[in-house]
Amino acid sequence: MQNFARNVDVLAQGLKYSISGLMNLANQTADPQSGVFFVNFNQDCSSLAVGSKSGYKIFSLNLVDHLEKIFENGTEDVCIIERLFNSSLIAMVSSSSPRKLKVCHFKKGTEICNYSYSNTILAVKLNRARLVVCLEESLYIHNIRDMKVLHTIRDTPPNLAGLCSLSINTDNCYLAYPGSNTIGEVQIFDAINLQAKTMIPAHDSPLAALAFSPNGTKVATASEKGTVIRVFHVHDGTKLFEFRRGVKRCVSISSLVFSIDSIFLCCSSNTETVHIFKLEEPKEVPQQAPEEVQSWMGYLTKAVSASANYLPSQVTDVFNQGRAFASVHLPFHGLKNVCAITTIQKVLRLLVASADGYLYVYNLDTHEGGDCTLFKQHRLDGKQDEIDGASLSTTVSCSENSATGTQSIQNTACINSYAGALRGRSPDSMSESEKYHEIIAATESPPKSDGAFCLDDDDDFPPVSQRAD
Repeated sequence: MQNFARNVDVLAQGLKYSISGLMNLANQTADPQSGVFFVNFNQDCSSLAVGSKSGYKIFSLNLVDHLEKIFENGTEDVCIIERLFNSSLIAMVSSSSPRKLKVCHFKKGTEICNYSYSNTILAVKLNRARLVVCLEESLYIHNIRDMKVLHTIRDTPPNLAGLCSLSINTDNCYLAYPGSNTIGEVQIFDAINLQAKTMIPAHDSPLAALAFSPNGTKVATASEKGTVIRVFHVHDGTKLFEFRRGVKRCVSISSLVFSIDSIFLCCSSNTETVHIFKLEEPKEVPQQAPEEVQSWMGYLTKAVSASANYLPSQVTDVFNQGRAFASVHLPFHGLKNVCAITTIQKVLRLLVASADGYLYVYNLDTHEGGDCTLFKQHRLDGKQDEIDGASLSTTVSCSENSATGTQSIQNTACINSYAGALRGRSPDSMSESEKYHEIIAATESPPKSDGAFCLDDDDDFPPVSQRAD
C-alpha cells in the first residue's frame, strides 16, 4: 500500500510539471519583436504600463474581464515608463538612449521636456511633488512642477539594480535606497525638506527589494537571501513585522508591494510561489486552564515557552516570524514579474504582470487566505481585446541637452517650447510665470478649470491638499 501511494505521488508530481511546461510553452509563441522590456503599475494600481521594443502601451485596470488599452505609442523602444497616477503625464526612457529621460503628455503627443545624465538611468520614481532619477551611484530629485533639479545624492554605494522607492504620499514624501552594497542598510531621505531622515539596519545581506506603504509611514524590505521580509516604521526605524518567505537559498525577489489599504504585503520571486502576508498584530495566547497544564500538551507548551529564554536568538526568531496568509502558484518560474494588490469592481484582487507578456488576475480571500485561484489572464502585446487608442498629435520637438560636469541639467528651452505650444503663442511673448503655470496646474488635483492644459483627467482624483513648497 505504501509503494502504491508513493507511485501515485510521483505520477501526480509528473503531471503537475507537465501541465506547467505546456503553459510555459504556450507563452513562447509570442512575437519576439514585441518582447516585454518593462512592466509596472501606476501609484494607485489603476493602470498598467508596458514598455517593449515596439513602443509602449497603457492599460486600464478598472475591469476584470477586459483589459482596456488606453493608449499605444509605437515610435521607439521603451525600457522604462512611469505614469503619474491617472494623469496623462509619463516619464520614459528608451533602450536606444538609456541616459535620456523624456517627460511627456501622452494623450496630446507632447514632449514637455527631456534631460540627459552622465550614466544609464536605472529607475524613475514619481509622485505629485517629486520625480526621482536613479543612476548607479547617484540619485537626482526633481521638483515635478517645473522639473528643476532640487537635490543630488552623490556617491551612493554601487546600485546596479537601480533599487529605490519613493512614497506616493506627499505628506510623508520619503525616498528609500540602499546605504551599503555589502549589508542591508536602508537610507531614508526626506524628499520634501531635502535632508536625511534615518538609517535602518534591516538585514545582514545586501538589499534586494524596498517598498513604502501607501501612506508613507512603513517601509518593507527584503535581502538577497530572500527568506525573510521585514516591515519598519519610517520615522524611528522600529521593526513592526517580520515574515518568513521560505527556506530556499539564492532566491531573487522580483516584487515587494503593499496593498492600497496597507493590510496586506505581497512578495514574488524567481520561484513559482507568490506569498501574501497580513499585517496584523499576533493574537495573545489564552491562559491555560489548570487541567490543561496537567496534560501532556500543557507540559510541552510550557517547556517550549520556557526554553525561549536560553535558545539562540536565531532559533527564537524563527518561531516568532509570521507565515504567509495566502499564496499563489504561478504557471511559470524564473521570470521577472511585478505584483499589485488592489480593488477591482469592489473585490480585492492580486495582479501579477510577467515578462512572459501576460497579466494574471487572482482572487484573494481576505478572511480565510490560503491558495488564491486564477480568475483571468490577459495578453499584454495588444493582440487581444483591441480598441482604438488616442491619436497622436504633433509632438513639440525638444533638443537633447548634454549633461555638464556639475550635472546642471535644466531644459528651459524645452519647457518654453511646451508652454508656447499650449497657448498658441511664441515663448518669447510669455512671462516666466506663464511658462511654468501649465506644469504647476498639471500636478494639482483636482484639475483647475480655467482652460489650462491639465495633465490630470476629469474625475480621476478626489481633492488633495497641496503642500506649500
